[in-house]
Amino acid sequence: MRGLLAACLASAFSSYAGTAEAVQANPLPKPQDITWGSTGPIAVGNLKFSGPDSDILKKGFQRARKTIFDLKWSPAAVEASIPSFEPFPTAAAAASLAKRAQNYTAGSISTVNVKVADSRARLHHGVDESYTLDISASSPSVEITAKTVYGALHAFTTLQQIIIADNKDRLIVEAPVSIKDKPNYAVRGIMIDSGRNYISKKKIYEQIDGMALSKLNVLHWHIVDAQSWPLEIQAYPQMTKDAYSRRETYNRQTVKDIIQYAAERGVRVIPEIDMPGHANSGWKQVDKSMLACTESWWSNDDWTYHTAVEPNPGQLDILSNKTYEVTGKIFKELSGVFPDQFFHVGGDELHKNCYNFSSTIRDYFANNHTMNDLVQHWVDTAVPNFKRQANKTLVMWEDVAISADAAAHRVPKDIVLQAWNNGLENIANLTRDGYRVIVSSSDFMYLDCGFGGWVGNDPRYNVMVNPNKNDTSILNFNWGGTGGSWCAPYKTWQRIYDYDFTLNLTSTQKSLVLGAIAPLWSEMVDDVVISDRIWPRAAALAELVWSGNRDPKTGAKRTTELTQRILNFREYLVANGIQAQPLMPKFCLQNPHECDLYRDQTALGK
Repeated sequence: MRGLLAACLASAFSSYAGTAEAVQANPLPKPQDITWGSTGPIAVGNLKFSGPDSDILKKGFQRARKTIFDLKWSPAAVEASIPSFEPFPTAAAAASLAKRAQNYTAGSISTVNVKVADSRARLHHGVDESYTLDISASSPSVEITAKTVYGALHAFTTLQQIIIADNKDRLIVEAPVSIKDKPNYAVRGIMIDSGRNYISKKKIYEQIDGMALSKLNVLHWHIVDAQSWPLEIQAYPQMTKDAYSRRETYNRQTVKDIIQYAAERGVRVIPEIDMPGHANSGWKQVDKSMLACTESWWSNDDWTYHTAVEPNPGQLDILSNKTYEVTGKIFKELSGVFPDQFFHVGGDELHKNCYNFSSTIRDYFANNHTMNDLVQHWVDTAVPNFKRQANKTLVMWEDVAISADAAAHRVPKDIVLQAWNNGLENIANLTRDGYRVIVSSSDFMYLDCGFGGWVGNDPRYNVMVNPNKNDTSILNFNWGGTGGSWCAPYKTWQRIYDYDFTLNLTSTQKSLVLGAIAPLWSEMVDDVVISDRIWPRAAALAELVWSGNRDPKTGAKRTTELTQRILNFREYLVANGIQAQPLMPKFCLQNPHECDLYRDQTALGK
């Protein structure tokens, strides 16, 4: 198949009057509307930029141009129908790719003309990211229009994928082509966690590069956690004593570099400082009196007495005035560092048992107050305190409003809630109650699931014989079960892409869904593995939230169609220096749809 494509591309250059098979590239995420003509390929010459005087645009164009000319990218195979076979049991016929005779168009594209309505628009939630891209037959130019520079950046990304090389490394683009494109959702992202294991600036850059190539636009950065505090805080410089080492910290300049690198690629950085739960490292260097249960054993060998879901235990004392003094100062300082309007303040996984280690809160409970009352005190005190420090849109994990045992009675509707439990049910309940929601359902989108457990001396692994060997349909810990991963199994690209997260919502509820973020928690992740845990699965999310997982005309799921697109895109990520893991044997990449489970290409129609 690779040879067939190369031959097809080579024939485009055989002579100006010759014929060639049309090579309609298959960009990811799939544009909302892409229309190919039938004139034939056009050569691509030494591209130059013509457009507004914008550093973001100029840098974006130079990156795209460099990628086009340095990589001279060509997909291993173009999209094709499933091969034809003789009825069983006779020998199968060879797979074939239908050919179309095309007249090759003389000329060469030399200019990319860009028109932007507002070249000064800020990168913020809801910024217009739409664009059009047009190449006419025999045109010497690519015509791009966009409302903002961020839409134009996406146009450059699409252009990178539709300009491809022949077998002599000469560049062509099929023409004419007309693309009208925009995202379905304003929030399209991934979450990285540098609190459990440190992630270097270099590797954060790599994730941002992958995001830009797939048109993801939000990097949710879970910077700190109970295990370590790697972030420099000028108001409390002692907090980084609880980093894993001096080398494994983020100083102010490093943070600014990451924010700028992301912004130049149309990626917003939303910081998260998780509180009042997941609080130990860093906080204790400021004042141990504002913490509870830091000197406890997290599981007590008896889950009924646990103080945290994992080590290192600790929670901020919600009744301590010191808590609000310190959290307010940290919020104010970081609000001046991170320009994004959204700021994530955690709010997940609070445990009552932890507060048995606080005499003040024990007395509070003894006076007929509940855990829900305590969380309400946090919301009523912390939220106004944050808003006094800086005018930010607060994001919290859904627990603060919907947790069975640690939710507040009333959470302001201007707080954005990130839904991670119970899939469609929690999304429906939160939007029913009028909350804006970011979808991060662990059943579909957690990228760390399915890699087994990570806590030590776990006796559940010490089993030599399947206890259900007489009925293998019964799954258990070591035979077909979770293997210690609480959110097993592994979330494949198909699992992510097939998620209809607004299913059965009313139009009003759907309008409250801001988009989706796929989290990668880092208990078992560092620089060595972060990229292959995220990519290319995050590209499936990218298309899901950009143009959707259904054909706009038929309404059918297009997961089967995505297969060749995401296999090609994985190769493109690797070519661009992003260490994405393989999804299938390379045979499947080179032979479209021969690795599909069902020959029936409509098997995923619903």
